[in-house]
Amino acid sequence: MPLHRAARIEDAFHAVLERRLRRRGWKVAVTAYTGYGSAATDAKPGWVRVLGRVLLARIDPKPGKQLKKLRGWRSFTAVSVSNALVRIEAGGHTSEVRCDRGGFIDVVVEADLAPGWATVTLQSEDSAPVEAPIRIIDPATTRLGIISDVDDTVMVTTLPRPLLAAWNTFVLDEHARASVPGMAVLYERLVNANPGAPVFYLSTGAWNVAATLTRFLSRHLYPAGPLLLTDWGPQPDRFFRSGQAHKRASLSRLAQEFPDIRWLLVGDDGQHDPEIYAEFAAEHPESIAAVAIRHLSSAETVLAGGFPGVAGSPRRFPPNDRRWLSAPDGAGLWRLLRDTEIL
Repeated sequence: MPLHRAARIEDAFHAVLERRLRRRGWKVAVTAYTGYGSAATDAKPGWVRVLGRVLLARIDPKPGKQLKKLRGWRSFTAVSVSNALVRIEAGGHTSEVRCDRGGFIDVVVEADLAPGWATVTLQSEDSAPVEAPIRIIDPATTRLGIISDVDDTVMVTTLPRPLLAAWNTFVLDEHARASVPGMAVLYERLVNANPGAPVFYLSTGAWNVAATLTRFLSRHLYPAGPLLLTDWGPQPDRFFRSGQAHKRASLSRLAQEFPDIRWLLVGDDGQHDPEIYAEFAAEHPESIAAVAIRHLSSAETVLAGGFPGVAGSPRRFPPNDRRWLSAPDGAGLWRLLRDTEIL
């Protein structure tokens, strides 16, 4: 299938820019994202999903020069390297793969790693090797996992109102972003009550802000876990990516990769989480432990681009399904989950 016209234009622009920057002495660097995988079982070998990106970076920056404030727009000025060869060392296995046209690495490789946190090493051309954290899940013992939305579920972003979304993404100092009340405590309690339960953060945000989101989650004491984000650039088959399609595909993939895990899906009613989660529950009923929806206030609903009295309506939830819960904050969701003993 031929590339979309927008993708061809983007590729041509990046090719010219890459040649010029290489002539100026810019070098290849690998940015590693948090990945995940499965420990080996009697039936299947262990594997890891490795995520990262190959970029061009200046060499020998001025020593001691640091940015005191990190703003989102800086994350979108990186120059990617397309189709670069990347060497991955994971659990005693070495693999060579190529990144895609946007410089992204998203591959599954064989690895024999123990459950818990581990690291794999990535290197491309003459770049310095970098380590990617990997969450290894034990399929023999893990029975519960958490999949969480980000925008207005763990972080107040007032999406998708266009002007506010642009301000939050490209301008706002990351330290000014607010955590949704009680959600970090909720997740910590869930992880403590279910040792070994992984936490995935599923968002329609761009991979460019992965570092910002990781720092935000750590600063506000959310459990560490892989981010599942998207490429905001032109796609091979369309001008722009579909955030809803990304969420649906990610949920289905996790259900297939870990068929014995039941998932607690956490989101909010400001956008499409209830509909997407309902579709997933209908297609994979055995994979659902519960669905916890943060109910936005009338003011938050308006900021999120909705109408008061519409978002959060019980009519959006499957009727008579006790697995669907709704509350305005993390404390309320915890009380509902604890009292129903779903988990």
